[in-house]
Amino acid sequence: MPKELGVLNALDNAKTQLYHFTAIVVAGMGFFTDAYDIFCISLVTKLLGRIYYTVPGSSTPGTLPPNVADSVNGVAFCGTFAGQLFFGWLGDKLGRKKVYGLTLLLMVICAIASGLSFGHSAKGVIATLCFFRFWLGFGIGGDYPLSATIMSEYANKKTRGAFIAAVFAMQGFGNLTGGIVALIVSSAFDHAYKAPTYEQNASASVPAQADYVWRIIVMVGALPAALTYYWRMKMPETARYTALVAKNAQQAAQDMSKVLQVDLVSGQDKSEIEILAQDDRNSFGLFTKEFAKRHGLHLLGTTVCWFLLDIAFYSQNLFQKDIFSAIGWIPAAKTMSAIQEVYTVARAQTLIVMCGLIPGYWFTVAFIDILGRFAIQLMGFFFMTVFMFVLAIPYHHWTLKENRIGFIVMYSLTFFFANFGPNSTTFIVPAEIFPARLRSTCHGISAAAGKAGAIVGAFGFLYAAQSTDPTQTDAGYPPGIGIKNTLIVLGCINFLGMLFTFLVPESNGKSLEELSGENEEESGETEEPQTSSRTVPV
Repeated sequence: MPKELGVLNALDNAKTQLYHFTAIVVAGMGFFTDAYDIFCISLVTKLLGRIYYTVPGSSTPGTLPPNVADSVNGVAFCGTFAGQLFFGWLGDKLGRKKVYGLTLLLMVICAIASGLSFGHSAKGVIATLCFFRFWLGFGIGGDYPLSATIMSEYANKKTRGAFIAAVFAMQGFGNLTGGIVALIVSSAFDHAYKAPTYEQNASASVPAQADYVWRIIVMVGALPAALTYYWRMKMPETARYTALVAKNAQQAAQDMSKVLQVDLVSGQDKSEIEILAQDDRNSFGLFTKEFAKRHGLHLLGTTVCWFLLDIAFYSQNLFQKDIFSAIGWIPAAKTMSAIQEVYTVARAQTLIVMCGLIPGYWFTVAFIDILGRFAIQLMGFFFMTVFMFVLAIPYHHWTLKENRIGFIVMYSLTFFFANFGPNSTTFIVPAEIFPARLRSTCHGISAAAGKAGAIVGAFGFLYAAQSTDPTQTDAGYPPGIGIKNTLIVLGCINFLGMLFTFLVPESNGKSLEELSGENEEESGETEEPQTSSRTVPV
């Protein structure tokens, strides 16, 4: 039977209080910025195409060439991938608190710098923008393992899932705010600087002031992150890191007494900490046989599930422009001015966020500690598989005008079950099931696998989804396998996610030390902790 340190036991059983909610907001601001940035760049890229790549005399407005669009959208993913691995490792080496402010500072500086991208030519501006977006992504990447780990280590075991899910759900508000800011800025500029449509007057349809629109939208993302910097600096190191990794139970008790209304007794923990420190079973590293035996399948499960989920999740965004155009939400680009197009696209995407994205996040917050992680992840992957096949097999049926509302409903439900499903659980579980000294690293590895999936989804499938007919492809793209076949492939990927979910243990209602096998009695020396190997809740 695991014997838990007093300070950690007090944390596990602490009642929910104001500090928990403060931690959710402070930790969640990184995800707010992440979602805001990814969301607003899809609005901004259309405007960048018009400003910097319009060919004089062309019948249609300029768009970013495929390689430029890939760079602008993809470079932040590459930065996030690197940041997740680097800051995940650093969070275990130096402590969560020391690294936490650094990631936020990086996000604030780079978000502002992105909006100040300079250059005398289109290439100069885009190159500068890509440089700062890489480092913005690097800071965002660090926030994944650190925010998840901090929240899991602060929370009590009864509501831990809901707290970590609430941090992740801040992404929904980031998306929504991105849309609202774009609507406000584009609307204000459109009223102040009335411009004709591209059809009426090509050159006048892009007023000189349009260059300020995208810069303001990009820079506003730095504000919420900057406002929470002070609170991040005030957060003490988590008790679990201080007690189990730094081996200082006294300090852990003092830190938690300052912020949580719990009665912490640390005197008896000192001798237990010394025993733990001398116990070789609690010092194995990431690349050891002991880790492979205890947690190897768990790490495989969390990384593969996150990788497969992000392929499907990020590739869904590819179909938005086709869907919006098909249902008449977005008219042809040439019938709008540059600023009107930003407004129209922002309005359509904000509606999708409100209908499909945000409800899914908060359903997870409400039900994760009732249904458990395993059930929600399996259910999410199952319904994503079903809806992908329902969209794919009679694809022609959905393209007909009279069936377009049905298509939108199916499309929104796929997003709903991604968020009330694996998009949330793949973030939560890696922050719970690994030992404290490797928790941030393992979460970073899992998240980086997810971001690799996002790169495959957003770019591999951008090419795959192109029409098989060379005359029907988007400008600059080679023929692909078509949207129908792409949806079938994505359905199969979601089914694989269902299968790999069986490698991930259920962590609902258990303490972090129970799950990771830390603090075990001597008698358990040769045994793998039973609680960590159970997959399906019983």
